[in-house]
Amino acid sequence: MPHLLHIDTSIQAERSVTRRLTARAAGRWRAAHPAGTVTYRDIGSNLVPHLDAAGGLAAMVPPQDHTPAQAASYARNVAMIEEIKQADTVLLGLPLYNFGPPSVVKAWVDRIVVPGVSFDPVTQQGLLAGTELIVLAARGGGYGSGAPREGWDHAEPWLPHALSLTGMVPRFISAELTMAADNPAMAGLVPLASQSLADAEAEIDTLWAVSVRA
Repeated sequence: MPHLLHIDTSIQAERSVTRRLTARAAGRWRAAHPAGTVTYRDIGSNLVPHLDAAGGLAAMVPPQDHTPAQAASYARNVAMIEEIKQADTVLLGLPLYNFGPPSVVKAWVDRIVVPGVSFDPVTQQGLLAGTELIVLAARGGGYGSGAPREGWDHAEPWLPHALSLTGMVPRFISAELTMAADNPAMAGLVPLASQSLADAEAEIDTLWAVSVRA
């Protein structure tokens, strides 16, 4: 039975563009997989704990040598990876905060890159390579070619590298200039912002297209 893992990360609740995009994508997935099941995680509200000095080195220590804190941290890592392994598709919201990913996305990545669980430490083979990863990204400004802040988006370029050991390869669908409607200095960019959002939604609507027989 097809299974979807839907992960939201934004702290902006109903104002979030990434939440709007992931919800649309989840709806498309459900339409294409009516018998499928969905697991939803909101790590923007229910935070993934960051790695700390007490348990954060658990992935580098043999399980039999774990301290209680390391054992608890490692168990959380394994559970998160197993959740991905059970999914055919993962939807991940990726807003841009201060030119980088939300810290909770970094925490999520740190916890799913684990030797022997998400990748083979000998062969370097990624053990999550069969999982489809769709990343719904949003940026308040413009960071494309020719923009004053071209290259300042350090979230989207970072994620493929961060996940490379696991074998997951993200497909990005992005909306830009999302702050244009709320920032008077960006008023002239509102039409471009609307087009960017419409283009992202249109691309989402092509996902998991259901063939229709004549």
